[in-house]
Amino acid sequence: MTDDRRRARRVRASAIVVSLLLGTTCGGLADASEPREYRSEKHPFRLVPVGGPFDQAWGMTFLPGGRMLVTELDGNLRILQPGERPSEPLPGLPRIESYGQGGLMDVVLDPGFATNRRLYLSHVWDAAGGKTTAIGTARLDDDRLGGFGIIFIGRAGGGSSRHFGSRLRFSEDGKLFVTIGDRGHRPNAQDLGTHAGAILRLNPDGTAPADNPFVGRAGALPEIWSYGHRNPQGLALDPATGQLWSQEHGPRGGDEVNLIERGRNYGWPTITHGRNYDGTSITNETARPGMEQPKTYWVPSIAPSGLTVYRGNKFPLWNGNLFVGALRAQLLVRLEIDGQRVVHEERLLTDFGNRIRDVRTGPDGLIYLLLDEHNAAVWRLEPL
Repeated sequence: MTDDRRRARRVRASAIVVSLLLGTTCGGLADASEPREYRSEKHPFRLVPVGGPFDQAWGMTFLPGGRMLVTELDGNLRILQPGERPSEPLPGLPRIESYGQGGLMDVVLDPGFATNRRLYLSHVWDAAGGKTTAIGTARLDDDRLGGFGIIFIGRAGGGSSRHFGSRLRFSEDGKLFVTIGDRGHRPNAQDLGTHAGAILRLNPDGTAPADNPFVGRAGALPEIWSYGHRNPQGLALDPATGQLWSQEHGPRGGDEVNLIERGRNYGWPTITHGRNYDGTSITNETARPGMEQPKTYWVPSIAPSGLTVYRGNKFPLWNGNLFVGALRAQLLVRLEIDGQRVVHEERLLTDFGNRIRDVRTGPDGLIYLLLDEHNAAVWRLEPL
């Protein structure tokens, strides 16, 4: 991205924050002085602006005390106090390159953040084989980062600017799950000798846990938890059941929601409900023994990014539902779950007109949305 394009984005983003603070309409966003009200099948709610602007925002997480961390693909990490402008980029990060679909991507707090102040970031990195997905960690003290270091570099390098993943989630046992896309090379997803096209499970220091499914298997990387993924940009752990859910981009159609289980193969590109972008066939198979079926899929594509399992008391009739953000379709999808099955879909915010990059459940029990590109602001759903 050129400096002129970055400046143009920043000008547009500055206009958006003025609209957020003064209550005027700008860039297709809802009028901040009059939050929009909606009636869903289960709950009435309003959509309320929280703050911005951000320039091509990608990931967000919540700090103790109500503030938020938000990443920008160009390599910036900012703090957002709801109702205020975002902070300047936090010092302490190395230069992180924005490269196609990659850059500075997700952010997550260490489970012991209250005492160790540690956070984790996924980002593009130069490796011997080309651009890859790496995980860095640092301490957040006095609104600056200290002691940044890389704990993991994916063996997923290549020249492609596509399919870096990359979502991060900690499990209850303190392990870090990481998604990496197939890096634009389809065979990667069926190759256990690369991290591309896989969901990984790491110790907090970046090493492979001894109980991972492919530890000790010849030709397989020990960090891999599941494989056969195209480009997973949503990952969520259900705190009530421990289930790990993911969603991933298909090509032309074939976006998937999957229940991720230890050692399973999710099929890409051997099986898929999608087609090439020119309409030609990728494969004539949508199922094969030994490969997992998605719990739901979309044809045509909605381009899903961002995923949360709602567990909270603000929307009790949504308890246990999955919420999926959509880039191409510019909406929010609510999925009802019965055990391990998706049994119902509702499409929300169909007139919102903005690409939704990330979806999180806040510590206050509300659902937060992070928008994409120059419309990058944070919004939240509040009950009526």
